[in-house]
Amino acid sequence: MSAAPWAGGAFGARGTCVLAANPGIMTLDGTNTWVLREPGARRSIVIDPGPLEVAHLDAVAAAAGDVAVVLLTHHHADHAEAARTFGERVGAPVRALDPGSRLGSEGLADGDVVTAGDLEVHVVGTPGHTADSLSFWVPSDGALLTGDTVLGRGTTVVAHPDGELGAYLGSLDRLHALAAAHEATAIWPGHGPVIHDAVGALDFYIAHRRQRLEQVEAALDTLRDQEIAVDDLPRRVVEVVYADVDEVLWGAAELSVRAQLAYLLKR
Repeated sequence: MSAAPWAGGAFGARGTCVLAANPGIMTLDGTNTWVLREPGARRSIVIDPGPLEVAHLDAVAAAAGDVAVVLLTHHHADHAEAARTFGERVGAPVRALDPGSRLGSEGLADGDVVTAGDLEVHVVGTPGHTADSLSFWVPSDGALLTGDTVLGRGTTVVAHPDGELGAYLGSLDRLHALAAAHEATAIWPGHGPVIHDAVGALDFYIAHRRQRLEQVEAALDTLRDQEIAVDDLPRRVVEVVYADVDEVLWGAAELSVRAQLAYLLKR
């Protein structure tokens, strides 16, 4: 995965990434708003309008032109905060799995196909990062738009308790099978740079999650004989498993550890 600076831009024949100016620990370089349009077509599909920042929405509107529909990968504010405002501005519905994120009556569900002229965007249910997480498959460009399920740099947080690790692992397996079967060449993520080896990135994500689970199990064995309150256990596990990670990231790591502990408890 690339560590080079990321600024968005045009990818494939149909994708344009407009990068929001909201960089941070959780958002990397900022939120990627994706504009999809069939070559030569007038109408576009916008995915994840991002934060409610006027300059960003101006840039998205300029890139998108005539918007047929706005789609959301999930409800987190860095992806969805501006969705209603942007939809009203361009006169387009907002479709999402979460009813509270929609503008208009039509939602989104696994297996749906959203069109704008000849452009087809296939909806893939990928819960785990959040319960309402979706990915989008654009067969004509060989691209998977993964929101926060797969990032362009590093790994994502399973946002316990809304997110759930068992579901997340299943989603990674599903994306891997889809990428392999359809020879997907790219991941267009919700944060960070485009990945040009979709199967390789998913192999890495799956192996990383399995490794972290093994590390958490080993940490639990190490801590077993210590008297630790239940509420304190996730942080103590973080201190063992993420000892080599900057402590500024430990809060996010604790969310993932809580998801891992919940997963192990069910096994």
